Amino acid sequence: MMILSVDVYYQNSRASVAGVSFLNWEDSDADGIFRTVLDPVAEYQPGQFYLRELPCILKLIEEHDLHPDVVIVDGYVYLDGHHRPGLGKHLFDALGGKVVVVGVAKRHFQGVPAEYEVFRGGSRRPLYVTSAGMPLEAAKAAVLSLHGKYRVPTLLKKADQLCRQGLAG
Repeated sequence: MMILSVDVYYQNSRASVAGVSFLNWEDSDADGIFRTVLDPVAEYQPGQFYLRELPCILKLIEEHDLHPDVVIVDGYVYLDGHHRPGLGKHLFDALGGKVVVVGVAKRHFQGVPAEYEVFRGGSRRPLYVTSAGMPLEAAKAAVLSLHGKYRVPTLLKKADQLCRQGLAG
């Protein structure tokens, strides 16, 4: 199984996308590291974040000929937990509904109920988990099983660090 954690960093009209692949939810080390830079990238549109981020993630997957079974996005699959589509749902649809998408958000989005919260690493601040193609309870259990003793799992943090490095210099 290929699990792919993705993150995107923006600077002016450019975007750096990073993907970290691993084989098992509990893995501490990446199986693969992938990066893509896009220039230009779409402008941010309030309430339409996916229009900016989705093309970046799809470009990473296409450019590196990736075939993940699961993609973990930094954000929401559903903005209200289960109906209002967010980035992850749009990605799920763009991938033909054949790839599980798990959203792991660090910030609460208004309207997301407490049932989507998970607490890791003794943190009092939750992560918010939403999913498409996997039941919520299974997605929450998977996120809890991800390696790392802190709130943000090790390989999700690595994707964040790598995308930020992609535009350095």
